[in-house]
Amino acid sequence: MSQEEQPADMDDVEEINECPECGSEHLTQDYERGELICETCGLVLDETYIDQGPEWRAFDAEQREKRARVGAPMTYTIHDKGLSTEIGWRNKDSYGKNIPTKSRAQLYRLRKWQRRIRVSNATERNLAFALSELDRMASRMGLPRNVRETAAMIYRRAVQKNLIRGRSIEGVAAASLYAACRQCNVPRTLDEIAEASRVSRKEIGRTYRFIARELKLKLLPTSPTDYIPRFCSELKLSGEIQAKAVEILKQAADKELTSGRGPTGVAAAALYIASILCGERRTQREVADVAGVTEVTIRNRYKELAEKLDIDIIL
Repeated sequence: MSQEEQPADMDDVEEINECPECGSEHLTQDYERGELICETCGLVLDETYIDQGPEWRAFDAEQREKRARVGAPMTYTIHDKGLSTEIGWRNKDSYGKNIPTKSRAQLYRLRKWQRRIRVSNATERNLAFALSELDRMASRMGLPRNVRETAAMIYRRAVQKNLIRGRSIEGVAAASLYAACRQCNVPRTLDEIAEASRVSRKEIGRTYRFIARELKLKLLPTSPTDYIPRFCSELKLSGEIQAKAVEILKQAADKELTSGRGPTGVAAAALYIASILCGERRTQREVADVAGVTEVTIRNRYKELAEKLDIDIIL
């Protein structure tokens, strides 16, 4: 493409979002008339505009749920991705009326066979158990939806590569959740994952290293800064202290004081120093309980940071 032709193409793209008459970008979609109108000069840009929304209206969340004719979106956290039919347990028909007693036995049998049909082979049975375990652990730890979806994808890839053989389902599920936390920048320690799961910290770590190597997961080391917001929230500290702790960690990283040390310990020490400097003091025991490290670790790290960064701490 020549240089003279490029600006013309750019103009064509911009005309879709602006009025050709006055150049205004304030365009309104009038769904009653099916028109696209410029708010500034009133020019009708398109008179055969198609409404992509539903033909019904809803005035609250309950009405929207009742009138919608589609199910939940596809999700990897369910073994069949949520695409199969599910018979509810409420014993009510589509109009909300109670089902007659004589029909309930038949509905119970339908429900039972539907549940059996959804899990047809060993792989699906494995997935159903593992993904329910993943959801249980994530709920207990209060993890967001994107972490659950990522963990489910990692576990599915492990199943496809036959990495489950010889390992416990719970161990691989916990390792997938730990990898997902790191991938989504929602850091959780191995101890926190182990507490929420039914397997030991050692087994989760070993399985995680194996999965990361086999699936070629490119995960960067966890930064101490990632832990600061959560620790601040649990200690009920202000945003000023959070900003101060991040600043201390940035200075420490510039002087290479964070390499080779546990990120939670360094984050806890920076937070302890920031709480003293800003006048919202927290004890070493309080910070240690939230960070999951010992008081000795915090003492060693904060003395090191204070000495190397020339920070005067009045205890």
